[in-house]
Amino acid sequence: MKLVNDVMVWFLKRRMERIEHFMANPIETQQTIFSELLHTARYTEWGRQYQYAQIKTIQEYREQVPVSTYEDLFPYIERVLKGEPNVLWPTQADWFSKSSGTTNARSKYLPVTPEALEDCHYMGGKDMMTLLIHNRPDTRVYEGKGLSIGGTLHPNPYNPDTQAGDVSAVIMQNLPTWAEFIRTPPLEVALMDKWEEKLEKMAEICSEENVTSILGVPTWTIVLLDRIMERKGASSMLDVWPDFEVFVHGAVAFHPYRELFMKKYFPAEQVTYLETYNASEGFIAIQDDLNRIGEMLLMLDYGIYYEFMPMEELGNKYPRTLTLDEIELDKNYALVISTNAGLWRYIIGDTVKFTSKYPFRVKVSGRTKHFINAFGEEVIVENADAAITAACNRTGAVVSDYTAGPVYMGDGSRGRHEWVIEFSREPDSRDLFSQTLDDTLRQVNSDYDAKRYQDMALLPPLIHFVAPGTFYTWMRQRNKLGGQNKVPRLSNDRTYLDNILEMVS
Repeated sequence: MKLVNDVMVWFLKRRMERIEHFMANPIETQQTIFSELLHTARYTEWGRQYQYAQIKTIQEYREQVPVSTYEDLFPYIERVLKGEPNVLWPTQADWFSKSSGTTNARSKYLPVTPEALEDCHYMGGKDMMTLLIHNRPDTRVYEGKGLSIGGTLHPNPYNPDTQAGDVSAVIMQNLPTWAEFIRTPPLEVALMDKWEEKLEKMAEICSEENVTSILGVPTWTIVLLDRIMERKGASSMLDVWPDFEVFVHGAVAFHPYRELFMKKYFPAEQVTYLETYNASEGFIAIQDDLNRIGEMLLMLDYGIYYEFMPMEELGNKYPRTLTLDEIELDKNYALVISTNAGLWRYIIGDTVKFTSKYPFRVKVSGRTKHFINAFGEEVIVENADAAITAACNRTGAVVSDYTAGPVYMGDGSRGRHEWVIEFSREPDSRDLFSQTLDDTLRQVNSDYDAKRYQDMALLPPLIHFVAPGTFYTWMRQRNKLGGQNKVPRLSNDRTYLDNILEMVS
């Protein structure tokens, strides 16, 4: 496989020039994408409705085209799902990515056009490896196979002639034939719809392969790795895959899991961790510097035009949005995108913070609907992850999964936050873990700290330490097993909390 590795590395290195160009010219690159999107869609039904042919400037676009949620766009998306042409984008969509629905009880179906597949998702996959090679030019990652935990596909319920499923499954189904030679497991296994059967089959096949890279969500990757280690009687995954080099992760914050991967699964300096931000709506960002943990380069030439909504604008009928040259560092923004899949000024549901300008790097700070603000404390996922990480570091714990929500005030009682936490390694002291979590939240969030002052509005958090496997069982009961499904970290109501607490009681 050395020849394959040398050829792939040579080919991908050539792509770095293009990346460096948009890093040096971010505003111009986004202006070009903006113009191309409107020009291409000007004769679609949406383009005619909002007079795309007459729009000349970004300011006119912001004034004439509304910011949209999925619910706003769904009447148009439904027509695309049914096969009607030229509604949101001129090219026919034969594939639809289906969201996990963690922020909405209804599944969301998002068009994946040929342009989005080729110029966004596939471009991102290639650039992901380009940036790995740029950081590690001596890599031998293509001397082995890449493991990817795929989702599932099924006929589009609105039009059985087209397909819908997890974005990972859509991508894998459309990979060129040659790509199958450098990945594992076989496609028919990777796309199996029964998650637990797929997991066993993947463990059986992949434990016998020379795997050098993994692309997956940390939570589900852990489940697979545990099965393989148990199967092989291994003390670490390096006993099974001695040439393993890189874990490409995304979808959930990695820092609560970093120590677990570095100490239990891959205890060697040879292993690299690379973060990506590939959503159902498009490939958005990739970690370009391995020393900048949690920071990713915003990929600006993938057919996505970006706007950034200050959080105080969320919920306004006519919200103000900012362009790249208007953003501030370390401020929370809701991400708004217009794409070559026909999503126009679409609120994706994620929040980001910029960590640098020129080049523009972001970190995912949470979800627009995943927060706790029952008492004006405005705790976001970034705060929760920071508190979990600090508590683990202080007590030697390793968290597998968690969720949290409010305990409401009532009958003169004060409120508090209630947590359900599962560990792969228990803390040395549960009391110290709880105290550190609370202290860290107070340090990173001044609103939470004010509510916690002398227990005036909020009491200390109530934490339930649950048995290993609890969240897996809960997700299975909810029919939410699989790589695209994530445990909801925070909720502003008690729906998830009450459901899981009822299960463990």
